[in-house]
Amino acid sequence: MTVIQSIKNERVKKWKKLFTLKGRQKTNKYIVEGFHLVEEALNQDGLVTEVMYSEDITPPQNLSEHIEAFCISKEVSHFLSETKTEQGIFAVVKMMEPELLLLYGKKFLLADGVQDPGNVGTLIRTADAAGYDAVILGKGSADLYNPKVIRSTQGSHFHIPVIQGDLVEWIGQLEEEGVPIFGAFLDEHAKIYDTIPKQTTLALIVGNEGKGISPDIAERIHKKVFIPIFGQAESLNVGIAAGILMYQLRD
Repeated sequence: MTVIQSIKNERVKKWKKLFTLKGRQKTNKYIVEGFHLVEEALNQDGLVTEVMYSEDITPPQNLSEHIEAFCISKEVSHFLSETKTEQGIFAVVKMMEPELLLLYGKKFLLADGVQDPGNVGTLIRTADAAGYDAVILGKGSADLYNPKVIRSTQGSHFHIPVIQGDLVEWIGQLEEEGVPIFGAFLDEHAKIYDTIPKQTTLALIVGNEGKGISPDIAERIHKKVFIPIFGQAESLNVGIAAGILMYQLRD
């Protein structure tokens, strides 16, 4: 068992870089933090390469021989942690390259420029809970492997394919498969969400927190849908709105 005491250790520096977009892109790896996310990662065959745990933490029991384990000092744990209440356990995880076979998919959530990492993570987690087959993050959306996104997913990104790509291209592929495209919208052409018949297959698009769905994506939408506001709030959080629509529209 390797013990690392100093934040100046070269391996520690490499781990810290995985919290940055550049560091993740260079290595195709990222870090998860906390007992639940580490456990979820370890349940995925062959994705975890390293586990790091604080000296006062009992190491996970399900470590395979292919995973390097490191005991780290509390100073190193604090240095690595991105949370307010650190749990002292981390794992280095390989980025997945999900293969989305549209032929077998029925329900899809598409995010157009959703910038807040917490919102993106909530969208993925809710899509998982609602039984959707995939989430597609369009340009301008927060990076899937941003630590805040990962924490917000609570491991749901391991359960369903999450793809980062061009929504226009994906919409074209969905249309070829006969998937109706719904969009969360506020205009005179939109219909109230609970008047829409249940759908056995659909793609739901939600847009940027401030600007909504971009014009080039909006023109590809088949059916616009909205959630009425009965109180004085100007709008709903995109994660909340998407959750209501995903459950309401699905058969």
